[in-house]
Amino acid sequence: MLQSFQDNHYKKATLTGSFLFLGASPYHNHKHKERSMYILIQSNLNNNNSDFDKIYAILDELKIPFEKIALTDEHARVSIAANRNDVFVYGSVKLAMLGKENTKWYPGSFYGGNHLFEVYAPYYKEHLLNYHTEIKAFGELLNWEAEEQKFIKPYRFAKLFTGKVFSRIKWEDFVDNSLKKRSNDLFNAQSLVQVSIPRTITKEARLWIVDGQIVDAVYYKILKDIPFEATVAPEGIRFAEQMISIFNVAPAFVMDICLTDIGWKIVEINCINSAGFYPNTDIKKVFLSLRDHFKPTITPSAE
Repeated sequence: MLQSFQDNHYKKATLTGSFLFLGASPYHNHKHKERSMYILIQSNLNNNNSDFDKIYAILDELKIPFEKIALTDEHARVSIAANRNDVFVYGSVKLAMLGKENTKWYPGSFYGGNHLFEVYAPYYKEHLLNYHTEIKAFGELLNWEAEEQKFIKPYRFAKLFTGKVFSRIKWEDFVDNSLKKRSNDLFNAQSLVQVSIPRTITKEARLWIVDGQIVDAVYYKILKDIPFEATVAPEGIRFAEQMISIFNVAPAFVMDICLTDIGWKIVEINCINSAGFYPNTDIKKVFLSLRDHFKPTITPSAE
């Protein structure tokens, strides 16, 4: 599989346990001044999270310059008004995809690459909730046993629909109705889905990871009969740390984990450029970590 130059080199550095600077190190000159990275943020997300608008105030507080973009279907590329390449994009999957195409931007977008299931699955193996999975086309007829249920979710485009357990009747009705509506161009009979065995899940958590460190972890789903936990269980954190040590997907990424009837598992790996914030996420801590890790430097002009 072809991967981007950036993804391939980061992957090699991760597997050898060290970080590789490509070309001259930006820290070789002691006479430099620092500035924050620049963020291109999508302003017209169809987001039910009322906390989203708080991001702008947080970026101002952290002195992170940003530019808003109202992304539309007509956008085939994205650019910024500022003359700089130290850009990080945050918004929809489409913005993450378009940001990835601008190879001069860094950190830019980490979309694709090591985030693909077929790339990280050989590392995480049975620690994945859906390790034993089949990849099928959305419009493909599936084989069902009597009374069988399957867990089905999108493959490449996680936000096409919400992954859940389906019976045969419910799945086939969902496929039929979805293909009639065609809510967006990415959703069609050839769209890929993952099909796997359902597991009993008691709680799910999202972890934000920067430079191999968990900077925030929050539950986004807990069964009603499970006692409330304000923070993610230490066992879940230790499990995630072990997984990061096995394969550190990118300089920054998001990992969803869950507690099942057979222990902690990875639900999926998400691109940090398009991963949503749940209401209890410490958004400031996430952007602070991104700012500090991807802090560019400028060598002043000779006098």
